[in-house]
Amino acid sequence: MVPLLLVLLLALVLFGAGFAVKALWWIAVIVLVLWLIGFFVRPAAGGGRRGRWYRW
Repeated sequence: MVPLLLVLLLALVLFGAGFAVKALWWIAVIVLVLWLIGFFVRPAAGGGRRGRWYRW
């Protein structure tokens, strides 16, 4: 009974880790797209310089 529970627990942990990694990849892709949009569609700042929509 204990080995069966350990195998089921391992399967549950691996499934959870796989889902988390896939979700993190989607979040990374969304952030990259938003950064690229912000990089190309930034407003012009005073003095003819192009400004940035982020502070760093």
